[in-house]
Amino acid sequence: MTAERTTGTIETTGSCCSPTGSRHGGAAGAEPSGTTSVYLVKGMTCGHCEGAVSEEISAITGVTSVKAVAATGQVTVVSAAPLEEAAVRAAVEEAGYELVGKA
Repeated sequence: MTAERTTGTIETTGSCCSPTGSRHGGAAGAEPSGTTSVYLVKGMTCGHCEGAVSEEISAITGVTSVKAVAATGQVTVVSAAPLEEAAVRAAVEEAGYELVGKA
């Protein structure tokens, strides 16, 4: 949300993307479609770690979205179909980290 100053009052408006706050004009808070899996990854400590893990997992066929959070070790993956854990493990190891398993 942004605030604009108009004649001494503060008016709240939507995000820069749309008045409702959604990015693409769809319903606010809409989730990407597909299969969502959450994994625990050991060893991530910063944004660079998050990027490395996300990049490798994103290269797996069918993956449409990856969000890694170093603080919790959680990596949320959205894919067109369920992924083989071995493929996710290989991607995480290629990035230099350890896949603990599903959260």
